[in-house]
Amino acid sequence: MPSIAVKLYSVFFKFLLKHRLQNRIQTHVDESSNPYGVTTRPEESVSAANPSFTDGIATKDIHIDPSTALSVRIFLPESSLSPPEPKSKPGSSQQDESDSLNHRRNSYPNIGAPTNDSRRSSLEGSNLRSDNNVYRGYSPLPQNCRRLPIMLQFHGGGWVSGSNDSVANDIFCRRIAKLCDVIIVAVGYRLAPENKYPAAFEDGLKVLYWLAKQANLAECSKSMGSGALGVGAEFTKTQVQRHLVDAFGASMVEPWLAAHGDPSRCVLLGVSCGANIADYVARKAVEAGRLLDPVKVVAQVLIYPFFIGNVPTRSEINLANSYFYDKSMCLLAWKLFLPEEEFSLDHPAANPLVPDRGPPLKFMPPTLTVVAEHDWMRDRAIAYSEALRKVNVDAPVLEYKDAVHEFATLDMLLNTPQAQACAEDIAIWVKKYISLRGHEFSY
Repeated sequence: MPSIAVKLYSVFFKFLLKHRLQNRIQTHVDESSNPYGVTTRPEESVSAANPSFTDGIATKDIHIDPSTALSVRIFLPESSLSPPEPKSKPGSSQQDESDSLNHRRNSYPNIGAPTNDSRRSSLEGSNLRSDNNVYRGYSPLPQNCRRLPIMLQFHGGGWVSGSNDSVANDIFCRRIAKLCDVIIVAVGYRLAPENKYPAAFEDGLKVLYWLAKQANLAECSKSMGSGALGVGAEFTKTQVQRHLVDAFGASMVEPWLAAHGDPSRCVLLGVSCGANIADYVARKAVEAGRLLDPVKVVAQVLIYPFFIGNVPTRSEINLANSYFYDKSMCLLAWKLFLPEEEFSLDHPAANPLVPDRGPPLKFMPPTLTVVAEHDWMRDRAIAYSEALRKVNVDAPVLEYKDAVHEFATLDMLLNTPQAQACAEDIAIWVKKYISLRGHEFSY
């Protein structure tokens, strides 16, 4: 059973959440009155972006859609500064991950360890700007950059709260970025009730297409000669004007992704209701096919998905009054998210097993599902995983004993052994599909 502290905090959490949900219902604003939307709430504790490497991760925020509040936060691991990894030939012997990490640290001792200013300056080619009038964060050089897989992350919060820059989400993303050795693009999608379904889902898909656009713009920039100026170079006003004329759209290239991102190894990760968005984006990626080139979704991770349905499962009956997010409060959240005329617990956004929901399951990417023993939504997530396995999709389930919904991402539970173990287990599975050296890990 969960600890006394978790039980007490759950009581306080549910009281506060219920109060906020009821306030949202009473102060409901029609979607048409606020198409721009909101991506965070005033009561959220947020973490400021830091474009220099703090604790091994640099972060930056980008507002990617001028017509809405949609934004992303990029988490770039310091490991991206090491030389590119050579691709192994098929059938070659695989090196143990720990040996590889130790070798990289021996060869580049400043990677994975605190660095002083002079050491980092030499490593990054003096890309941590010190001039008072220019950008102070990390700006990559175009030569010899290591490329990392890209992970799209969708936060939880029951559709009406949470944000990609909250303190808890920032800590979680940093942890996953380090363990998986990936660039994380955390999506700040629009919240309900200001923007009901399908706004959050459309935002998630829009970010996937934005990644594809970024990759194509970067290639166009190189082919049109703008690469000669350098991704991290300083431009005079005349150079900028000539640069825009010579390579239209190159000014929109995101330098971190252009230098270090590998869109052909893209992973989707969703937490709670964010898992529903991740699964939707995965389905749309399957439907899009080559239209998303060079982006390729190679796997997805669904962490305690926010699935529900009209016909209750055993856990939905026995655990209806479970910890933190009980069934009654989740129903309130769904009423705030779904348009009134579309409200149904068998809505395609809610129930992953309804007929005609999208492409056949056999075309879905490998899917890891994480569930908690004391989560009332667990059985439906397990059923979805079983349905994927029946059509030969790699879809394991990781179930954590004595765990509750949000056990790996809630602020007060982030530092528990279970939360750390969950992140490590996710990294082991994800590396099967993103490693350049093949399937190094397996269950």
